[in-house]
Amino acid sequence: MAPVRVRGMTTSLAGSAFDSLRHDAVRDEEELREVYEFPKDAARRKQMTELTDQTRRLIGCSSLVLVASADAEGNCDVSPRGGPAGFVSVLDARTVAIPDATGNKRLDTLQNVIATGRAGLLFLVPGRTTTLRVNGRACVSTRPELLSQLTAVGKPPASALVIGIDEVYPHCPKSLLRGGAWKPEQWLPADAQPTSAEVTLAQLRMPELTIADIEQAEFESLKYRYE
Repeated sequence: MAPVRVRGMTTSLAGSAFDSLRHDAVRDEEELREVYEFPKDAARRKQMTELTDQTRRLIGCSSLVLVASADAEGNCDVSPRGGPAGFVSVLDARTVAIPDATGNKRLDTLQNVIATGRAGLLFLVPGRTTTLRVNGRACVSTRPELLSQLTAVGKPPASALVIGIDEVYPHCPKSLLRGGAWKPEQWLPADAQPTSAEVTLAQLRMPELTIADIEQAEFESLKYRYE
């Protein structure tokens, strides 16, 4: 089996680069701090356990939130949730609720939350480089009086992901600035990227399907989402 070079080291195709790199990976916090300084006081102080008026407003401006969760065995998942600005409801200074809009019905996030009772959120605002991290306890609610309030995605959802806040932390803008997230002049042209249909076709591994089949299925699944 041919070897593969990974940044100055050789690994076999029988395993992955990860299998090779993990053998001399950082083992504990003490070893990690040998290559990183301790955070400044401001980086510690700006972590809070509840929302301020300003972070409430930031959530109200967000139209995209990434939801991190893990199952009982520790298998991790990050899933996007989107809607009009303010689709995530602030119920009080320690609680937010995300309506569960129609999706692929895998329910990965909701099942993880039921298993562990924990989740992490990362709020993004298009055009802004500030992001807001919210971590805490989590549950899935189907209480009608709650769902009737969460109609930003068009109708009351089947359920809502509710977060009991343990940590609120505004991130500095460096990652979005480095990535040019909101700078179209830095984006790759469309023809330099695989299309959604191309990615899906490769993932499905069904030779009888064509790109046209996938494009039609995507069109039909999305045509009523924005009307």
